[in-house]
Amino acid sequence: MNRTDVLLSVGIDIGTSTTQLVFSELTIQDMSSGFSVPRYEIVDKRIVFRSDIHTTPLLSPERIDADGVRAIVSREYASAGVDRKAIGTGAVVITGETARKDNADEVVRGLSDFAGDFVVAAAGPELESVIAARGAGADVFSKAHSASVANYDVGGGTSNLAYFDRGRLVTATCLDIGGRLVRVADGRVTYIAPKIQELCAAEGIALAVGDPADVSVLKRLAQAMCRLLEMSLGLAPKSAFFPRIRTLDKDVVLPGVPAYLSFSGGVADHVYSSAGDADPFRYGDLGVLLGQAIRESALIRSIRKFVPAETIRATVVGAGAHIAEISGSTIEYDPALLPLKNLPILKLNPADEASPADVRKGIREKLDWFALDGQLQPVAIAFVGPRSPSFRQVRELAAAILDGAAPLLARGHPLVVVTENDCAKVLGQAIRAGIAGHRGFICIDSVSVTGGDYVDIGTPTAGGRVLPVVIKTLLFR
Repeated sequence: MNRTDVLLSVGIDIGTSTTQLVFSELTIQDMSSGFSVPRYEIVDKRIVFRSDIHTTPLLSPERIDADGVRAIVSREYASAGVDRKAIGTGAVVITGETARKDNADEVVRGLSDFAGDFVVAAAGPELESVIAARGAGADVFSKAHSASVANYDVGGGTSNLAYFDRGRLVTATCLDIGGRLVRVADGRVTYIAPKIQELCAAEGIALAVGDPADVSVLKRLAQAMCRLLEMSLGLAPKSAFFPRIRTLDKDVVLPGVPAYLSFSGGVADHVYSSAGDADPFRYGDLGVLLGQAIRESALIRSIRKFVPAETIRATVVGAGAHIAEISGSTIEYDPALLPLKNLPILKLNPADEASPADVRKGIREKLDWFALDGQLQPVAIAFVGPRSPSFRQVRELAAAILDGAAPLLARGHPLVVVTENDCAKVLGQAIRAGIAGHRGFICIDSVSVTGGDYVDIGTPTAGGRVLPVVIKTLLFR
């Protein structure tokens, strides 16, 4: 009988407004025969504990209260009756405005003993979009209905958009729009984020810190924020102000208005229901009014919607567990690089594989997804790859990969290439010829991955002929 194991996994999400945890039990089974490399699949998954939703503690507008976060996590472990040594795997994500705090990395390091493996140390805006959308189930809905689906995760500091077509991730982006960007206490406005101050000026909305919290004025602001969301989905022409609200300094044009739209994040419950509208400042911010504005907007009227599997917990559930799905054989590798763990997948779309020039462009554009504070993370470049390519095609593809990955190589990161079709042997040899002097590379095939997955590549087995390859997938896809 094939071996079955149960892993206890933890997901920790430290967001702009809230901090929360999820514990899950993952049942995995080796689905291979006794004569092949192990291939693990998820056979069962179950959330066994959901923490309370805590307000993310801050020391100042620029710094997270690291001790406060650690205390929350420690208390929730105790509430769940979980010994940290029992954790087999896990993920921590620092998202939204919190990821921009001065000590975000320090907070992650301070939590390092609470989980076995960390999928993400601090999610960049686009990667956060994908994690949240998968936690919401947008990719599954898109595949099941053979349709295009956009998920907007509207939180305290940002709105993260991920667009899927028939289950495949097409693009992701982020806007600096969220409920916590305006704060209210004791009937007065106590904080307005700089970009929202600019939006008020552009829209002719008179609002300043210290002003009375006038519902009519703040509702106008929420509607203005909502119109920017509409622009991002192609429902309205983009205004002159729109580039200012983008989190990243680049535009993203969707292939079309999606057939379906879903909302997750802390604001989502107020998009789907008016039950909480009675007290517009119940959270001390703009979240209720923003949800109401979305509910009454063209976002809802123009596009069919579905209620996601998760709303406020989408990100923590999306990142709450990762699991071995497949093992593969390696063709070309440098043993000094191994083992590699938790390498994020940069997945090229079919359009990116149309020509060597498209391959180079696709890699360069998507590398930006994996830059945090201007620092490029190591990644594995993945694509389907050609079937039975000619020698000329292989050389051109290898040259395009090396050119596209030049920023990665310049930072001293290894080049890791993952293909679905059986072409890694010859492609790896061509890459080796062009990578002389670099620290090395790995090229594997017969491995199918999705953007947002992570890969572990183990040490050689079977006399060096095989490398165990484990694809770790975000849970509850």
